[in-house]
Amino acid sequence: MSFWPGRRVMVTGGAGFLGTAVTARLRGAGADEIFVPRSSEFDLTTADGVAGALAAGRPDLVIHLAAVVGGIGANRENPGKFFYENAVMGVQLMEQSRLAGVAKFVQIGTVCSYPKFTPVPFHEDDLWNGYPEETNAPYGLAKKMLLVQGQAYREQYGFDVIHLIPVNLYGPGDNFDPRSSHVIPALIKKCEDASAAGLDEIVVWGTGSATREFLYVEDAAEAIVLAAERYDGAEPVNLGAGLEISIRDLVQLIAKLTGFKGRIVWDASKPDGQPRRMLDTSRAATSFGFVAKTSFEEGLRRTFDSYRQARR
Repeated sequence: MSFWPGRRVMVTGGAGFLGTAVTARLRGAGADEIFVPRSSEFDLTTADGVAGALAAGRPDLVIHLAAVVGGIGANRENPGKFFYENAVMGVQLMEQSRLAGVAKFVQIGTVCSYPKFTPVPFHEDDLWNGYPEETNAPYGLAKKMLLVQGQAYREQYGFDVIHLIPVNLYGPGDNFDPRSSHVIPALIKKCEDASAAGLDEIVVWGTGSATREFLYVEDAAEAIVLAAERYDGAEPVNLGAGLEISIRDLVQLIAKLTGFKGRIVWDASKPDGQPRRMLDTSRAATSFGFVAKTSFEEGLRRTFDSYRQARR
């Protein structure tokens, strides 16, 4: 409790899905001066917007969550936007935070930075052993460059930058817009909509053979706050739950949870994305004591219950 009281914290993206959970966790840990720059007031893709946010928040510590994100479809449609906006936000925010005397900068990376064919479980040392999966490479590489920037700034300026790499997140409050959502909220909405319309089948992208790992959003928030408080290293750190599940099994699980009893049709003309994903999470456990607590089944149930409640 002694670390956070009186420390000014700026959380970019703090009103978003992950950001809401992080700010709640910060308050629970004793942080009483949290500033969330809103996009309506501060455009963090511009130097003036970044300068304005730092002047307004006067932070001692910055947690940079703001990002332009989406599923495979959104990444394929917006490769330039996803690269530019994620890169320029991070580059400018880190540089101006350094110049403003911020004591610590927490950069959130992405599992999309890993090479397409990374041995499972992904270890942080594998990050540079190949090119990312093509459909989300621009996004993944933009985030990866922020790892390079943080390490360079630590070496040259002594700036305390840490880099955290979460897997796919899910939980209550997720983005259920089919144009930009990730796989779990997209499948929940698809199954619910099909049941409501009396449809006897749903169509799902890919072959179902790809695997993914998922981290419950409140567990991710706990990890980020713990790392901000306890971790001070140049090496990136994976944040995950240690569970690998195929998309085929995930669809069956969500269909059962939502009560959808129709057929599942696989559209193999659409990409699977990265063949497999699961992280080695041992560095997070040893470096700052993070181990995910929420079981996947319980997290899915909470996510579905909150979505159904919101639709009423």
